[in-house]
Amino acid sequence: MKLSDFDFDLPEDLIATRPAVPRTSARLLVAKGQQISDSIVSDLPNWLSPGDRLVLNDTRVIPARLTGARHRDTAQGPMQARIEVTLLEPDARGNWSALIKPLKKVKIGEEIIFSDVLRATMQSVTDGQGFLRFNLEGNDFDAALNAAGAMPLPPYIATRRPADERDKSDYQTVFAQNNGAVAAPTASLHFDEALLSELAAHGVLFSYVTLHVGAGTFLPVKVQDVTTHKMHAEWGQVSAAAAAEINATKQAGKRVIPVGTTALRLIETAGREGQITAWEGDTDIFIYPGFRFNVADALMTNFHLPKSTLMMLVSALMGYDEVRTIYNHAITEKYRFFSYGDASLLIPKTD
Repeated sequence: MKLSDFDFDLPEDLIATRPAVPRTSARLLVAKGQQISDSIVSDLPNWLSPGDRLVLNDTRVIPARLTGARHRDTAQGPMQARIEVTLLEPDARGNWSALIKPLKKVKIGEEIIFSDVLRATMQSVTDGQGFLRFNLEGNDFDAALNAAGAMPLPPYIATRRPADERDKSDYQTVFAQNNGAVAAPTASLHFDEALLSELAAHGVLFSYVTLHVGAGTFLPVKVQDVTTHKMHAEWGQVSAAAAAEINATKQAGKRVIPVGTTALRLIETAGREGQITAWEGDTDIFIYPGFRFNVADALMTNFHLPKSTLMMLVSALMGYDEVRTIYNHAITEKYRFFSYGDASLLIPKTD
């Protein structure tokens, strides 16, 4: 299975840098096996049946991009250097791992000042990442980070424009609850409260799980034999209540449909033994063609990067040839791609 098998040509003008307004006006490609229909997200209730269960990732994206300064007294007088920081995740000691540019400009023990109230001290450096200890904790830290930080937009957006205040709402789901993600579960960005209410009135059920999406989701696959790729790990949790709800839906013969690849990866991690159970920990599950799905019956997701692990995931669910057809259709019909782009509802053919 070669990396080139998951490549395709995508016109630059199909890469979305802003979301559809309103959220539910995004287009929705519905694929049932090889049958493709063009719709919009607000029509999602027409494609789902009473008793279907949507599994939603309730992680909350933190404004993880910070700009600060390192100050140093030198023989030439006071000097400062601009420092760019992207927070990744906290460790057990309360330090944050971070991508720091330029890393060589900050010494161990030096302080980076981000605002009048927020600063951090460099604790250590490992594998090209710095570890920072902030001067604030808990709600005080959250408030200061919200004031000083910017949303960590994906690289393919960040190279086209900087993050702004609008992204603090655009790049957050309406049901976000648990702080910790540095990338959004982007399929869920298409939902608003009105659509959730309409789906509930239609008889669609909801379960919430948490997977803190990490920056590793954007890392390229560098090996030619994709089966040898090592996935990054992300923390997730499936509660006992959510597992029971999902099992009840399966037992009733209804469909379990994760919204986003993050929710799918998490429930399949918790369902590796054949039936989903309560689960918490770091998952590095890698789903590529040949994977056996134990929980997910379909998937709502955006359109993904060429040669990415997410292209491999949707190919595992739908079939390699089917995904080629779906993506050719999406490009021909000028669907908008990636995090702020349009959506697809992928329903694999049943034997």
